[in-house]
Amino acid sequence: MTTNKMTTNNEAGSVSISTLLADVWQLERRVADAESGSDISARLIDSVIRPLTMLAADGGTDLVEEGIHLGADASIDSELWRIAQVATRLRAGADACADVGADANAPALLVEATAALQDLACWSAPDPETAEARNVRLTELQSDLPTGIQTAPDGPYLVTNATDLTTWLGEPLPVRPQMALCRCGASATKPFCDGTHAKNGFTGAKSPSRVPDRRDTYPGQQVTVFDNRGICAHSGMCTDRLPTVFRQGEEPFVAPSGGRMDEIVRAVRACPSGALSFAVDGREAREQVDRDRPPAIEVSKDGPYRVTGSIPLTGPDGEPEPRNEGASTEHYSLCRCGQSQNKPFCSGMHWYVDFQDPPMPAEPTLFQWAGGLPALTRMTRLFYEKHVPTDPLLAPIFAEMSPDHPERVAAWLSETFGGPRQYTDNYGGYDRMVGQHAGRALTEPQRARWAQLIIQSAGEAGLPSDPEFRAAFVAYIEWGSRIAVENSQPGAHPPPHMPVPRWWWVCNATPDSRVSALAVQTDPEGPVMTLPTADEPLSFEAHIKTLFRPMDRQSMNFVFDLWSHEDVSRHATAILGRLRQGSMPCDGAWPSEKTDVFARWIEAGKPA
Repeated sequence: MTTNKMTTNNEAGSVSISTLLADVWQLERRVADAESGSDISARLIDSVIRPLTMLAADGGTDLVEEGIHLGADASIDSELWRIAQVATRLRAGADACADVGADANAPALLVEATAALQDLACWSAPDPETAEARNVRLTELQSDLPTGIQTAPDGPYLVTNATDLTTWLGEPLPVRPQMALCRCGASATKPFCDGTHAKNGFTGAKSPSRVPDRRDTYPGQQVTVFDNRGICAHSGMCTDRLPTVFRQGEEPFVAPSGGRMDEIVRAVRACPSGALSFAVDGREAREQVDRDRPPAIEVSKDGPYRVTGSIPLTGPDGEPEPRNEGASTEHYSLCRCGQSQNKPFCSGMHWYVDFQDPPMPAEPTLFQWAGGLPALTRMTRLFYEKHVPTDPLLAPIFAEMSPDHPERVAAWLSETFGGPRQYTDNYGGYDRMVGQHAGRALTEPQRARWAQLIIQSAGEAGLPSDPEFRAAFVAYIEWGSRIAVENSQPGAHPPPHMPVPRWWWVCNATPDSRVSALAVQTDPEGPVMTLPTADEPLSFEAHIKTLFRPMDRQSMNFVFDLWSHEDVSRHATAILGRLRQGSMPCDGAWPSEKTDVFARWIEAGKPA
């Protein structure tokens, strides 16, 4: 029998890959025998045992029942936690084991298994405090490792010591010091890997038909734009926001003289793939494109991972991932659908394969509908960078604002619109906001201009334009700005220690509360329904609820729910009157037999 030389020291002595694997096998057998252990068992098999078995086989190691055997009296959770620590120490000490893996880097298979064990150990903790304490301990164990992303061979992205992982709305996701992010697009626990890539034939190879690596140069009067279509992730952030310069479907693609220099620079810097750059006076301004940002990973909506902050990206061999000409190393987009032609980088294939995340809630908050913190930050930056400096009323007010003022305002709006407590937790909450306005003696003309330009910036930033959102957005801007003026007057005494306000849809008029006049008409009569016989007992669930189609419910949802027995019972007389008038439903009067059924139900006492 041969043994893998990668070992680490712990309380019980030396541990090799084979002994770690034997311990995990024993743990899985106990988990499989326990009630409600199927989820943990599946993760152990798919994300821990599989990669460790492959690693042991590569090293010539036979699977043996040796090493630190599980204590008979130890709980499954405590054993899982112990094994997670063993794996983390083994992974963190791998730089001294050049005989396993390439160039002294920890083998990707060990890192993948460690990521799963860390997540399981924190997930299975008996309470949040214990989970947090475990996360802190694991972070300490691998604190000497640099932040980075490694692509596993035909497997996930292995993310080490990254502390900022967010959704497309800017909401934080749970982070572990070692994570495995799904790359095949099929994990049931997205964005985290569950081992599905080993079953669905995922390959990390690039496609021969990918867009060629070619950097094009587009000179203009004030600025020259560089673009490499072979890097583009087709996010639309340039073509949607500055279509006179970045012209979709036209040649040349870039017309630098079609926009102002500041707008072009802003669009280039917003490119998440790193395909764009620019030059002024013949010198590429890479330091202006690649901003100094903390390391962060955003899981974009139905799209790639957007990486910022110069997180190193390495391949399975531990060497820097090869990049196309002109590609940014400060920001880049990594494929998340598994179908990119330019893996690991996104090539926009998520659009063509209809890759989708779970849908938005049926009744989203204003924060969710707006696009979250990234969208609101985009709006406030446009407002303070583009409009305020050139406005004679507003420029003097904000002449001495802090560099992060746009981010602070975006955090306030996010929390106000139903998002996380980022302004309260990071900036001081309501009292801080009141203090920012105290004694400034703002005027009504200044307020009106502020409201006008922030609303204009919302449109320029691509925030939703539907009437329901704009009604709620404008209502808050008017309400909040008038209170700010009031609080800023000399001698004002704003009530102290108030919570950040929470704003909602106007009169509960959500985007789904009506049928748009521009919506595509499909089968207006809805499904065929069998009406009850004359002597059949009626019920709401069996008969009345089915009278109303989804589009009928949607059109009246801002008033009451036509699928709710309580709501329909309360408003039954008014509904019957509108049915007889022909003003309900929205696309035509009911036939008399349907109206008669509804009337019979009322006469029967409105049974559920």
